[in-house]
Amino acid sequence: MDSRTTVERAQRLKQLHAEYTPLVLPTVWDVWSARTAAAAGFPALTIGSHPLADSRGADDHEGQTFEEVLAAVRPIIAAVDVPVSVDLESGYGQKPADLVAGLIEVGGVGLNVEDTVHSDGGRVRSTQEHASYVAGLRAAADDAGVPVWVNGRTDLFLHAKDASGVLDQAIERLRALEQAGADSVYPVGIQDDDELLAAVTGAVAIPVNSTAHPLRHDLERFRRLGVGRITYGPLLQFAMADTMKDMLGPWAP
Repeated sequence: MDSRTTVERAQRLKQLHAEYTPLVLPTVWDVWSARTAAAAGFPALTIGSHPLADSRGADDHEGQTFEEVLAAVRPIIAAVDVPVSVDLESGYGQKPADLVAGLIEVGGVGLNVEDTVHSDGGRVRSTQEHASYVAGLRAAADDAGVPVWVNGRTDLFLHAKDASGVLDQAIERLRALEQAGADSVYPVGIQDDDELLAAVTGAVAIPVNSTAHPLRHDLERFRRLGVGRITYGPLLQFAMADTMKDMLGPWAP
């Protein structure tokens, strides 16, 4: 993909976040799922690390190398005419500039980056460390001349025994990511909690990403709670697997 097309797609992804409240980015994992979602009318997509890993017989949590992920997402991005973001976990041990360079080279125009460092025993980055990494991503994208959409993710709620007990800490982290140049923030694990979602969306000025299940959740509810961006994580793939098993069941020996 030439650099002009990549820049145009990045600009389009930014425009879409302003046009849609929330912007729904179906989480895809291969050429077929990407083409299917685009044909359904979605103007942008995201590739999830978990479903991508499952589709390739690998483990999530950086069970693939950065080079393997890039090789896997390149044909997916090339197969559709819409902007594609890529979940890059915690960065695969890459420096921000190298992460952005690899993403742009395969035509990706957005990324997720989380604070659980899988290459270092699953530790969680400090607020300042994570914000500094995001600031590095922002600077690298600016230097490359591609307005890559940076979705700064935190797993604080996911790791906590009591999600409400880490709300203040999570908000502090999300605000730090916003100040560091994140375009949106992604507090994972609170999609079923109206109170926590509303508290988070009210605390930052940029779009808040929520995970959603395509069958069990309601778009209007997320809109009412102020969510600005929706992705499915592995839940679309899980839902399709359930449907496939139901369809095949009567045919099984």
